Amino acid sequence: MNVIDKLLAHNRDYVARHGHRELATAPRRHLAVLTCMDSRLDLFGALGLDLGEAHLIRNAGGLATDDAVRSLLLSQRLLGTSAVMVIHHTRCGLESFDEETLQRELEATVGERPPFRLGAYVDVDVDVRATVATLRASPFLLSTDVRGFVFDVDEGGLREVVVA
Repeated sequence: MNVIDKLLAHNRDYVARHGHRELATAPRRHLAVLTCMDSRLDLFGALGLDLGEAHLIRNAGGLATDDAVRSLLLSQRLLGTSAVMVIHHTRCGLESFDEETLQRELEATVGERPPFRLGAYVDVDVDVRATVATLRASPFLLSTDVRGFVFDVDEGGLREVVVA
């Protein structure tokens, strides 16, 4: 049985235990979280969130990409979120490579560079500040209540990054 088949079997057990539970589409806490796709981040557990309380928008690095801004725009304008947490984390894979080197490798093997930034960085605090500044400056977002944090993947703690 491969990993997907195992997950499907788990889902059948989950459905049997879960029962019917209708949740509102709009998150109860009016919160959206932009964070990394890293599998070590259990933000529901770390923040004490339950299903239906917040939107979690995930991509590699938790970057303010066009698609992340699109998701936040819809979250705010259609579903009533007003606060945004940007959560990056320690020991992120985006700290482990050089952007230009990987871009050149891709160009050599694929024949072209991706039309988007890969998002490599060297200082997580600087990257959090840049992401928060991008979101605060976006004309498409209603709220500038955007705060940035670093999650420690080893300890589970959250540290706020001061953004001017």
